[in-house]
Amino acid sequence: MPTLIIKTNAELGVDQPTALLRSASQTVAGMLGKPERYVMVMLEQNPAMCFAGDSAPLAYLELKSLGLPEQRSADFSSTLCELMQQHLGIAADRVYIEFASPPRHLFGFNGGTF
Repeated sequence: MPTLIIKTNAELGVDQPTALLRSASQTVAGMLGKPERYVMVMLEQNPAMCFAGDSAPLAYLELKSLGLPEQRSADFSSTLCELMQQHLGIAADRVYIEFASPPRHLFGFNGGTF
């Protein structure tokens, strides 16, 4: 159930969203060692955003996964910031990432919970 939400005000070309979503899905599956068939990635483009008083391109990410290994969050941050740089040209110091590991009974799927 790994879920990555990407919110960015960066301008995206026609093919960029699809390429970003596919790359992010593969990246999350690889980082967490989970089958990609359970990974969901969402992209929210062009929300009104400001960071450090500036609306230059930035990104806010949320990564949720059952059993997220907290001791690896710095590694995950580095990998996800690299993904933002590669696909959106956003520097790591313009990215915030929220990590969460919800309890299984609070994450639904297929008419039930995990």
